[in-house]
Amino acid sequence: MLNRPGNFITRPVVGFIGSLRDILQKAVELPRNIKQACLFSLDMVYVTAAMWLAVALRFGHLDFHLGVVEYACGAVTLILSAMVFLRLGLYRAVIRFMGQQAIWAIVTAAGYSTLILGATVFFARAEVPRSMPFIYWVLLVVGIGGTRLAVRAYYQTKLRALSENVIIYGAGQSGRQLLQTLQHGEQYHPVVFVDDDACLQRSIINGLQVAPPEDLEQLIDQHDISQVLLAIPSASQERRKEIINSLVGLPVHVRTVPTINELLAGEASVNQIRDIDLDDLLGREPVPPHPELIAKCITGKVVMVTGAGGSIGAQLCRQIVRADPKELILLDNSEYALYSIERELRASMKSLGLTVELVALLGSVQDQNRLESIYRTFEVRTVYHAAAYKHVPMVEYNIAEGVANNVFGTWYAATAARKAGVETFVLVSTDKAVRPTNIMGASKRLAEMILQGLAQQEDCPTCYCMVRFGNVLGSSGSVVPLFRQQVEDGGPVTVTHPEVSRYFMSIPEAAQLVLQAGAMATGGDVFVLDMGEPVRIVDLAKRMIRLSGYETGYGSQTGEHIDIEFIGLRPGEKLHEELLLGTNVTGTGHPMIMRAEEECLPFSQIQRLLVKLRHHCDTLDCDGISSVLSFAVSGFGDHKVRYDHLWKRQGKLVAIESAAASNVKELFPDGH
Repeated sequence: MLNRPGNFITRPVVGFIGSLRDILQKAVELPRNIKQACLFSLDMVYVTAAMWLAVALRFGHLDFHLGVVEYACGAVTLILSAMVFLRLGLYRAVIRFMGQQAIWAIVTAAGYSTLILGATVFFARAEVPRSMPFIYWVLLVVGIGGTRLAVRAYYQTKLRALSENVIIYGAGQSGRQLLQTLQHGEQYHPVVFVDDDACLQRSIINGLQVAPPEDLEQLIDQHDISQVLLAIPSASQERRKEIINSLVGLPVHVRTVPTINELLAGEASVNQIRDIDLDDLLGREPVPPHPELIAKCITGKVVMVTGAGGSIGAQLCRQIVRADPKELILLDNSEYALYSIERELRASMKSLGLTVELVALLGSVQDQNRLESIYRTFEVRTVYHAAAYKHVPMVEYNIAEGVANNVFGTWYAATAARKAGVETFVLVSTDKAVRPTNIMGASKRLAEMILQGLAQQEDCPTCYCMVRFGNVLGSSGSVVPLFRQQVEDGGPVTVTHPEVSRYFMSIPEAAQLVLQAGAMATGGDVFVLDMGEPVRIVDLAKRMIRLSGYETGYGSQTGEHIDIEFIGLRPGEKLHEELLLGTNVTGTGHPMIMRAEEECLPFSQIQRLLVKLRHHCDTLDCDGISSVLSFAVSGFGDHKVRYDHLWKRQGKLVAIESAAASNVKELFPDGH
């Protein structure tokens, strides 16, 4: 084997290539100023060599003689070319990011050097061929440009070996922008475009072929693709959903660039690659807002949001500042949440050129005196009450505090609003208030009934209403961030029950509809948002897993899987949520907002219930709390106190049903 003739040729070639690669690697790793000095020295060598070779090529042989004049012309050209190269910034450009502008600078620099050479040869009457400067220009461009392109090609080849192969779905303007961004990065290596536009298919755009969607599975196998990047910001919500659904079964991680609305609003840029939004998974085309409805309760008025640092409260604030209120009051009992939303809003207003006055106030909605003082001092006209404890199991673990916040926080905020002459008071409610199986839902339904009762009072200056909707995507405590984190951790993804389902809506859409619903209130209205069809949580989990490039069980082709683990319903949860207590529903003129007619207890009875409930909260009597809620709230009759931490530690796990029943009979001996 060692004596074969081919080996004597191959080994030196391989050795030379290896040495060259080592030299390039060492050159790439040098400090930037040393690399610039080396490149400058090499360019001067090219200038000298190009002049000599230009003469040799013109004469056709190497046996030629140059005099002092010719050498002087060469020296002048070398010195002046060095000054021109430095002046044009040939050494400021980073070679690995070199683009058309840098190449044009090289051509321009070579042109100036050629003009210098031509001028010196002409005025010094040097004895060289007249065509020599033209040959010199070609040799100089090839030498200087070729070196840079070779280093750039080496660097890109090295990066490709370390980067992930990706497909860009969408060959439009956004796809091309994304390609340029990725080509200057080190993480991704785009190998092909995919587009459903037949006019673009099989063409070449910026060096990449455009393939039809039907070829996706073959392309993934052929190029060992790890991710598909969606660059379709202008596609409709329905079209995005269709495309994502077509990618669910493929063994790749699907990610996306922001939507066209986010790009136009300046909230994001094309090169911000992120995971698929759940709006895209469940999405429907959002209904455009009615500006006159949003403006009615906000524009030119002092608006207050309670729970301003929470998921819904913060989104309400983001949209309110765009509707030009006179002043926006932010109230929250969390210092950090309040600081965060105020800082975000001020930065957003600065970028959008808005001049809304913001006031950030720390406080609890259970402090009625502070609430009334705030309303009167700032002359608040509209209140969006989003302060509540909403996490179902957490409220089951802390019954007294959950009820105190959700029920009495609403009672105090609404009563103070009436005393201070607030015009509109909007309660953000939940679908869990309908035939609740948990304390949180029952507390929210009682909060609704408080507003319905207050609206029954004559000469009430405040218009009360409530807006009821289901889960919002990505809110604090939502399953979506939990699933995403579990997928990133390698699983398992935990689902409570195979059949559990929930209504979902995006946070911006929910907040937008809340603002519009408040403008349609006449007093005591229960508005229900159109949430679409309920979604099975296990199906949502499977789609998130598959769009992250994993399978949902063993035996997959890629060998990478994440299991789904069923952990059972949590305290207070039920399989399916509802939005309505009855069937008496009417339209409002807005396709996404309905008005529900629901029964309510007389206000005098609600007041008596609240007195008893306040006593049970103050004494941490969870059985008493449950009994009052069971009497007041339809569908909440069989709740048992099992999980409250204080109740468990005090050894009161067994509900004293007889005592609870006697409490209710004592309060309402006639059963009314």
